[in-house]
Amino acid sequence: MFDRIREDVRCVFDRDPSARNKFEVITTYPGVHAIIMHRASHRLWGWGAKWLARVLSNVARFFTGIEIHPGAKIGRRFFIDHGMGVVIGETAEIGNDCTLYHAVTLGGTSWSAGKRHPTLGNDVVIGAGAKVLGPIFIGDGARVGSNAVALKDVPAGATVVGIPGRIIKKSKDVKTVRRKKTAEKMGFDAYGTQSDMPDPVAHAINCILDHIHKTDSKMTEMCSALNDMGTELDALQDPNLESCEIVSACSTQDNIDSIEGIEKT
Repeated sequence: MFDRIREDVRCVFDRDPSARNKFEVITTYPGVHAIIMHRASHRLWGWGAKWLARVLSNVARFFTGIEIHPGAKIGRRFFIDHGMGVVIGETAEIGNDCTLYHAVTLGGTSWSAGKRHPTLGNDVVIGAGAKVLGPIFIGDGARVGSNAVALKDVPAGATVVGIPGRIIKKSKDVKTVRRKKTAEKMGFDAYGTQSDMPDPVAHAINCILDHIHKTDSKMTEMCSALNDMGTELDALQDPNLESCEIVSACSTQDNIDSIEGIEKT
């Protein structure tokens, strides 16, 4: 149990950039407090001391705002960020390296005994306010978006959004792939480029990315033509901005003079 608690504390540094040291994490993180208390109450639950386990669980809820039934099975390196309002039911099962944000519910949809709460695979992330209901399975590496309501099984690696939850299919058309590569080259995440999310800001970003791609293509053609005419371009060696090497090369004073000379002729 203590090995798992140490892992729960260490994993905070991988998932929360505001964590500074172990002392701060152990003393000020309610998610860590809740999981430590759950490790103890779950052990009592397994020993048959169910009333005492429920009491300890209620003490944890009082101090952290996080309710985890002592019967829930939770794997290694589990992290609850912020945590207020999280509810995890009795028959819920959570794999390794999972992350839950505040106001998440892993709940049931039936009053009958038996398996009635969800099962999460490894490396699952449940966004703030999301509800995962019923004896469903969330595959490894899946993501449930904020405020989504998942009522059906989710395959591994999928992303679920909306009410009721639906799986977002990644677009594979040429323009979308090209925009993603251009965005990565510029160093930012084109977060709003999903086809089923008609955001005017995302549309504006898409137009900018298309324009940048056309500009890069024109600059590539122009620099290629200059090289064919005998002009030597010393490209900057930057692996992260391959296309920008051409632009930087063409902006040197020697190349500008060469271009002016060509225009005069």
